[in-house]
Amino acid sequence: MKGDRVEIVVDAGDTTRTYEVVASRAGRRVETAVRRGVVEVSEVTRSGSVVRTARFMATRVLALVEQPVPREQAAEAAEAAEATEKKRPLREDPKS
Repeated sequence: MKGDRVEIVVDAGDTTRTYEVVASRAGRRVETAVRRGVVEVSEVTRSGSVVRTARFMATRVLALVEQPVPREQAAEAAEAAEATEKKRPLREDPKS
Protein backbone atom coordinates (compact mmCIF):
# COMPACT_ATOMS: atom_id res chain seq x y z
CA MET A 1 0.00 0.00 0.00
CA LYS A 2 1.29 3.47 -0.82
CA GLY A 3 3.27 4.91 2.07
CA ASP A 4 4.33 1.58 3.57
CA ARG A 5 8.01 1.70 4.41
CA VAL A 6 10.81 -0.50 5.68
CA GLU A 7 13.83 0.95 7.47
CA ILE A 8 17.07 -1.02 7.43
CA VAL A 9 19.83 -0.17 9.91
CA VAL A 10 23.21 -1.51 8.77
CA ASP A 11 26.57 -1.71 10.54
CA ALA A 12 29.06 0.23 8.44
CA GLY A 13 32.24 -0.36 10.42
CA ASP A 14 32.58 2.41 13.00
CA THR A 15 29.09 3.84 12.37
CA THR A 16 25.60 2.79 11.33
CA ARG A 17 23.66 3.71 8.22
CA THR A 18 19.91 3.79 7.78
CA TYR A 19 18.19 3.02 4.49
CA GLU A 20 14.50 3.24 3.62
CA VAL A 21 12.45 1.48 0.98
CA VAL A 22 9.04 3.09 0.48
CA ALA A 23 6.00 2.03 -1.55
CA SER A 24 5.93 5.21 -3.63
CA ARG A 25 2.72 4.74 -5.64
CA ALA A 26 -0.76 3.42 -5.07
CA GLY A 27 -1.01 -0.36 -5.45
CA ARG A 28 2.61 -1.01 -4.59
CA ARG A 29 3.85 -2.85 -1.54
CA VAL A 30 7.15 -3.54 0.17
CA GLU A 31 8.29 -7.14 0.66
CA THR A 32 11.18 -8.44 2.75
CA ALA A 33 13.02 -11.73 2.40
CA VAL A 34 16.05 -13.32 4.04
CA ARG A 35 17.79 -15.86 1.80
CA ARG A 36 21.25 -17.39 1.97
CA GLY A 37 22.66 -14.74 4.28
CA VAL A 38 21.22 -11.82 2.32
CA VAL A 39 18.39 -9.51 3.44
CA GLU A 40 16.40 -8.34 0.43
CA VAL A 41 13.79 -5.55 0.59
CA SER A 42 11.80 -4.92 -2.60
CA GLU A 43 9.11 -2.55 -3.81
CA VAL A 44 6.63 -4.63 -5.81
CA THR A 45 3.69 -3.72 -8.07
CA ARG A 46 0.26 -5.34 -7.96
CA SER A 47 1.23 -7.76 -10.71
CA GLY A 48 4.37 -8.84 -8.84
CA SER A 49 6.97 -6.97 -10.89
CA VAL A 50 9.88 -5.73 -8.81
CA VAL A 51 10.43 -1.97 -9.13
CA ARG A 52 13.54 -1.66 -6.96
CA THR A 53 15.48 -3.87 -4.58
CA ALA A 54 17.86 -3.20 -1.71
CA ARG A 55 20.19 -6.06 -0.66
CA PHE A 56 22.32 -6.26 2.47
CA MET A 57 24.49 -8.93 4.07
CA ALA A 58 22.45 -10.42 6.92
CA THR A 59 25.45 -10.32 9.28
CA ARG A 60 25.61 -6.51 8.87
CA VAL A 61 21.91 -5.78 9.39
CA LEU A 62 21.25 -4.50 12.91
CA ALA A 63 17.52 -3.76 12.59
CA LEU A 64 14.75 -4.21 10.07
CA VAL A 65 11.72 -2.07 10.92
CA GLU A 66 8.48 -2.41 8.96
CA GLN A 67 6.22 0.64 9.22
CA PRO A 68 2.82 0.21 7.59
CA VAL A 69 0.66 3.24 6.88
CA PRO A 70 -2.01 3.65 9.57
CA ARG A 71 -5.39 2.57 8.15
CA GLU A 72 -6.95 5.94 9.05
CA GLN A 73 -4.51 7.80 6.79
CA ALA A 74 -5.03 5.28 4.00
CA ALA A 75 -8.81 5.74 4.18
CA GLU A 76 -8.45 9.54 4.17
CA ALA A 77 -6.15 9.41 1.15
CA ALA A 78 -8.62 7.21 -0.74
CA GLU A 79 -11.48 9.59 0.06
CA ALA A 80 -9.41 12.58 -1.06
CA ALA A 81 -8.59 10.85 -4.36
CA GLU A 82 -12.27 10.09 -4.97
CA ALA A 83 -13.25 13.71 -4.20
CA THR A 84 -10.63 14.98 -6.66
CA GLU A 85 -11.92 12.67 -9.38
CA LYS A 86 -15.48 13.89 -8.86
CA LYS A 87 -14.45 17.55 -9.17
CA ARG A 88 -12.66 17.10 -12.47
CA PRO A 89 -14.89 17.01 -15.56
CA LEU A 90 -14.25 14.15 -17.91
CA ARG A 91 -14.29 16.54 -20.82
CA GLU A 92 -15.33 20.06 -21.58
CA ASP A 93 -18.86 20.73 -22.75
CA PRO A 94 -18.99 21.85 -26.40
CA LYS A 95 -20.15 25.42 -26.86
CA SER A 96 -23.23 25.82 -29.02
